[in-house]
Amino acid sequence: MNQEERLSILKDILLTDEREYAKKVEEKLRVVEDIVNRQNKLSERVNPIIDDKLHEFVVEIPKTLGPTITEALKTEIKNSQDAVVEALFPIIGKMIKKYVQHEMQILSEQINAKMNSAFSFEGLKRRFMSKKTGVSEGDLILQSIAQPTVEQIMVIEKGSGIIISEYSKTQSIDEDMVSGMLTAIKSFAEDAFEKSDQELQYIEYDSFHLHLQNFSSYYIAVVISGAYNILFKDKLEDKLLDFAQNYINKEDLEDNDSFSKKLKVYFGNENL
Repeated sequence: MNQEERLSILKDILLTDEREYAKKVEEKLRVVEDIVNRQNKLSERVNPIIDDKLHEFVVEIPKTLGPTITEALKTEIKNSQDAVVEALFPIIGKMIKKYVQHEMQILSEQINAKMNSAFSFEGLKRRFMSKKTGVSEGDLILQSIAQPTVEQIMVIEKGSGIIISEYSKTQSIDEDMVSGMLTAIKSFAEDAFEKSDQELQYIEYDSFHLHLQNFSSYYIAVVISGAYNILFKDKLEDKLLDFAQNYINKEDLEDNDSFSKKLKVYFGNENL
């Protein structure tokens, strides 16, 4: 065995482990490359499916989960009213305060403008009207700034609270709820004071004034926005009494459509 053969044998002995290691590394690299290639091919097929599903999810989630979430929120708010009020009160309070300040500033400017015209014809007319009606000049000024508006008229059967007829300009008030509330309040107030000859005539509810005109078997509830004072009350009572005496009859009390038409004709363009 010559020198070259010996070196070859020695080389084989020394490099066997390195070749095996290199072979294993090469196999692992081949596996990794194969995985990457498979993932790339898989992504090309899967990505469009995922995109479609995500788009479908975005479109459908409000329809499917929206009502459930809304109902859950309603229930949670109902069961945790104190906590909700405590959380929202500072925010709502600031909003209301800013709104009231703004409206009071506008009202102050309007009143000042009216008072500055005290010696004008309008001012003298207002002073004469104040002495004639007994309504203060301040109330007359407020009435001229915030004109009272008849928002809704309901004819309600006494005792049962059933609505006989109704006319509304805005349709923003739940007449069934209001009629039930009015009947309950009337019964309570009239029973509490134990005077059979007296009936409830006025209720203030939120930003609305509710004028109640009582008759034998029914009463008329008038929902009013804006300023409500004695002068307006007198005019409204005259209108309601005239309507009851000259425009409706017993048949109208049983004919909802006929009654409603008469209400609309009589009060549709009413500016008291």
